[in-house]
Amino acid sequence: MRYQDWLMDWLNNYVEPSVKPKTYERYSDIISKHLIPRLGECQIEELTPIIVQRYITELMQRGNLKTGKGLSPNSVNSVIAVIQGSMETAYTLGLVKEYTMNKIKRPKAQEKQVTCFTLSEQKLLEEAVRKDRRIKMIGVLLCLYTGLRLGELIALEWTDVDLSKAELHVNKTCFYGKNKNGGYRRYINEPKTLSSVRVIPFPKQLLPILREAKKRSQSPYVVADGEEPVSVRSYQRSFELLQKKLKIPRRGFHSLRHTFATRALECGMDVKTLSEILGHKNPTITLNRYVHSLMEHKRDMMNRLGKLL
Repeated sequence: MRYQDWLMDWLNNYVEPSVKPKTYERYSDIISKHLIPRLGECQIEELTPIIVQRYITELMQRGNLKTGKGLSPNSVNSVIAVIQGSMETAYTLGLVKEYTMNKIKRPKAQEKQVTCFTLSEQKLLEEAVRKDRRIKMIGVLLCLYTGLRLGELIALEWTDVDLSKAELHVNKTCFYGKNKNGGYRRYINEPKTLSSVRVIPFPKQLLPILREAKKRSQSPYVVADGEEPVSVRSYQRSFELLQKKLKIPRRGFHSLRHTFATRALECGMDVKTLSEILGHKNPTITLNRYVHSLMEHKRDMMNRLGKLL
């Protein structure tokens, strides 16, 4: 059996019924853009770790289909995950005599660089959002003070906001992905991990802003444009325009989450509590991601201590 035939069988009959649409879409893209063009004609019985390892090297050198440069280690590891998953299922079903794809050497994953807004930039953003009459823009404030992911913010409904306790109940996420016809549609799913389902307390200073926004809202969603919910890309674009208007160096929307985490550490929040608020699987992830912010905080505290000498 050709690998491309098995890949499509595996994708449609083993992956799609068991994963979320976003995962299915990612696997489908990897298969159609990378695996079928280069490995699709191979017989699955002949697909060896050596053949795959040579392909991995090729991906790292010139695997980016847009630029012709190498794919990032994280992207390459995603390709490897699809290869290993498909071949492990093939072995379980008896299509190949042994499973050997665990012998593939993975590139070392890179932790994404954390970028956050300075205090002065954060104040500019907050002032602009407070003056903006569009209800949807309060989402920027929510992310700055709760560390919500963009998908979690877009999926947040007013029923998830407890104004009596000043809490947010995070129990779903939103993304826009392709359907089988190639068009894009809005998906609302449970968060990827159990740790992402959480209750986040927010500063009571946000209460009057949220109460006023809720009174004016025409949608069940907190971030909406009139009666219509806002798409992820649309909101990202609104945030880009806001930064441009304020003449702030452009940063991605996720920087709001990083800013919240950095400010929390600067205020003395412990890593375990921050990890739970961010919805990380464990505090180690938080520690590794924000180790620089922690070190800066410790250095500042030591300098303050030094002034007492």
